[in-house]
Amino acid sequence: MTLSALLVAACLSVSTAPALAAGAESSRAPLLDAAAWVLVDARSGDQLAGQAESRARPIASATKLMTAFVALEQGNLNQTLTAPGYDALAVESVLGLQKGERISLDNALVAMLLPSANDVAVAVAKGLAGSTGRFVERMNEAAAELGMSDSSFTNPIGLDAPGHLSSARDLATLTLALRRFKRFREIVDQSQAVVSTDRAERPVLSRNSLLGIDPSINGVKTGFTLGAGYVLVGSAERDRVPLVSVVLGAPSEAARDAATLELLEYGFSLYGERRAVRADEELASVQISHSDDDLALVASRGVSVQAREDQSLRVAVDAPGEVEGPLTAGASLGTATISLDGERIDRVRLLAAQGVAAPSLIDDVGGSSSIALILVGLGAAILLVVLMARRRGDVQTVSGRTPEDRIRQRERRRRRRHGDVDER
Repeated sequence: MTLSALLVAACLSVSTAPALAAGAESSRAPLLDAAAWVLVDARSGDQLAGQAESRARPIASATKLMTAFVALEQGNLNQTLTAPGYDALAVESVLGLQKGERISLDNALVAMLLPSANDVAVAVAKGLAGSTGRFVERMNEAAAELGMSDSSFTNPIGLDAPGHLSSARDLATLTLALRRFKRFREIVDQSQAVVSTDRAERPVLSRNSLLGIDPSINGVKTGFTLGAGYVLVGSAERDRVPLVSVVLGAPSEAARDAATLELLEYGFSLYGERRAVRADEELASVQISHSDDDLALVASRGVSVQAREDQSLRVAVDAPGEVEGPLTAGASLGTATISLDGERIDRVRLLAAQGVAAPSLIDDVGGSSSIALILVGLGAAILLVVLMARRRGDVQTVSGRTPEDRIRQRERRRRRRHGDVDER
């Protein structure tokens, strides 16, 4: 069943209000049946829509997202925690740990995030920090480091208490930070699991009833107290577009789920396919050595991305300034990097659009112009030799010592020696 079909089934009455964030452009965001809500692009953190998103209010068991964040940041998934014992109220959600029962931090995270076990959250806090008070200090320090300015925590569970508050926007910020942990993403995407301790194996179910309804939905955490109302931090992904939604203060579980679905559906409607590069598209040209011609460089494949119209899609080329043959058509000669709002999303190779022959002998010595200069130089040298030879001949003629004179003198000497002298 699609999100649209679920919305129809939920019969949610929706009016419209202007979107509160850049990125929604002319689209109009829904007005939901909740006290506060926000929708963000999980890739960039861009807020797509929201209402009272920075108002601090009770958040119930969404608190355990911060408990999980501190545990993932400061703990080790394989370390073992010992249950300190927990006296739960009848309405509380617990796993049922007995005092002294041992559980790994990994299993503890599953128990906190799926069935929202309060006794396990306390075991995590005391096991990692020695006391719930010291652990709460770490929670508030982490909130400050993440820039969660609307948040303050007094317990690791989420029970209503004076000063225990957060906002929709802060919970979205926290969820984006948690999504960096692969194990977190794996856990919250499960509708059921088995939690193991040294004493028992317990099957557990996620309280997020949207899991499994649509394959795009992949988390995150529910909550409810009288002060907070119904809470759901949700997430979904379609066509590599991940969104995070936060709905606070809904009047019922059904309204909470319907509001989350409506918010996510609206968010995905803002995105469409945008083609960054076409296969074989010419993206650059480079000079061919020893030639006045350029060689076209084309994309090895096409790249499309799901993006909003207001997002900046850019292609940056990294290629040599000049190439020399021999090159075959299709030779790899650089890359093109595609980025969305400054974040790299893909990279393709640049290929030679045609072959390039090896340079000829003339090219190797500098081309036809260089050959012409060499010939001119040789001609000038030959002319200089001839002129110098002629000059030497002219000097000899003036002194009576031309080559012909020398030949006749040698002939007369020979005849005199042999008595064959012509006296004429």
